Amino acid sequence: MIPVCRLEDLPAGEAVRVETSPPIAVFNADGELYAIDDTCSHQDASLSEGWLEGCLVECPLHAASFDLRTGRPTCLPARRPVRTHRVTVEDDVVHLHLAAEEGTAA
Repeated sequence: MIPVCRLEDLPAGEAVRVETSPPIAVFNADGELYAIDDTCSHQDASLSEGWLEGCLVECPLHAASFDLRTGRPTCLPARRPVRTHRVTVEDDVVHLHLAAEEGTAA
C-alpha cells in the first residue's frame, strides 16, 4: 500500500502521477478514485497528463482513450489495455494498492 496524497489535494477532474516502476496515475473522476498504469499502451505518453471526461482518459499524444474502470482502450490507436490498481482512502489519505502485489493484474 503506497500513500499517494491527501484526498483534498486530488480534486475532481484531476490526476496525480505516482513514481513507481512503472509509473501509475491516480484519477479523481467526479469523486470516484481510479488508478491505472500511467503509460499509454500505444506509445510512451503519460496518461496523467491526458484529458479526463467521466471515467475515460484521453492520451495527450495520439488521443487513444482508456476506461479507468477496466483499463481497456475505447478507441484506436491503442489496442492493448493498461493495468488497473485498487485505490482506498484511509484517514483522508489516498492509498494505492499495486495490482502486482495483490495478484490482480487486469
